[in-house]
Amino acid sequence: MSEVRSVVARDDLFGRRIREQRIGRLGRRLDVLIAGCGWPGPMESARTESRVIGIDEDLPALRARMSTREDLDSWILGDLRSVPLSPRSFDVVCVSFLLERIEHPELVLDRLLTGLRPGGLLLIRMRDRMSAYGTCDRLMPSLLRQALWRRFVPPNTVGPLPAVYDHVASREGMHSFCLMRGLMVTDDVFATSGPALSGPLGKLVRAACSVVEILSGGRRPASHDEVTMVIRKPQNHFARLI
Repeated sequence: MSEVRSVVARDDLFGRRIREQRIGRLGRRLDVLIAGCGWPGPMESARTESRVIGIDEDLPALRARMSTREDLDSWILGDLRSVPLSPRSFDVVCVSFLLERIEHPELVLDRLLTGLRPGGLLLIRMRDRMSAYGTCDRLMPSLLRQALWRRFVPPNTVGPLPAVYDHVASREGMHSFCLMRGLMVTDDVFATSGPALSGPLGKLVRAACSVVEILSGGRRPASHDEVTMVIRKPQNHFARLI
């Protein structure tokens, strides 16, 4: 497994891996699934000679966002554990800031992996529950998040969305998930992208994250809030180690 602990351009990383994936397709169209569509498209290179489909939960904020996106060929909203998804129909599955806001994310990931072809790429971007930012987001009461959202985030940021933060929404949790399913992590990157950090009260948010890091004895770092991972599904049909 490759481990990279630095702040890098995640879109560039995803773009490079997708270009590499396209080279191996021998001129065939690249089929891309984006799960989690509240944020902008993850990579421009996915649009060239590709079919891009988006899926997400059926929430009012997400429905409004989906209706304005022009980078998707089609999209579906509904229960991610049961939305129609044909087996082995995608070369790339991008899960963008979804895992931290849904219940039972492992069930959703298993379903997405069923739709991924052997040798395909699973691209993960998620808020890290073990970071100081993720801790604040997870512990803040829902009503308070709704009341303060617009004051803390940049204009037109989609939300507030649920903040569940199951164990798999962490670097350690995702590595355990991949180990149990025989998946290979090829890239593992920490980054900073929390919307409240770039909002009008960003200095206050950074100060709060620093306090959380100090109080946790460094176990909840303020140096990052996002985990980005590139995961490859094996070419063979062996799906699980256990």
